[in-house]
Amino acid sequence: MLFTFLLIVQTLVAAAMIIVILMQRSEGGGLTGGSPSGLMTARGAADFLTRATAILATIFVVLSIVLAALAANAGGPRRIDPSLVKQLPSSVPQQGPTQPVPGANTPAAPPGAQPSPAAPAQPQAPQGNGAVPR
Repeated sequence: MLFTFLLIVQTLVAAAMIIVILMQRSEGGGLTGGSPSGLMTARGAADFLTRATAILATIFVVLSIVLAALAANAGGPRRIDPSLVKQLPSSVPQQGPTQPVPGANTPAAPPGAQPSPAAPAQPQAPQGNGAVPR
């Protein structure tokens, strides 16, 4: 509720600041349009608009800081909800190797037996400096 109220106030301050800034003239004429006869003189209008702009800008910055602090504290709890952690049922077996490892159940060779080669040897590449013979 407070956040919404301050947000509306900041919107009104921003609109007022836009109006005050657009009313200023670069030459300092301000509200009077440059004519000395009127409710305010050119110098008085320029001083008023400059002071109003500074006050509105200060209010705008302070409201921005307050709104940022309120928005940061308005967040939900900052902890992980443990009820959403996926639990494995106890009936599921532990993951392990599903296929037998080759050679795990092979009986040992009798003593004195020659081991047979598992695969024929691959021919090796020729040794040398890499030049092709002619």
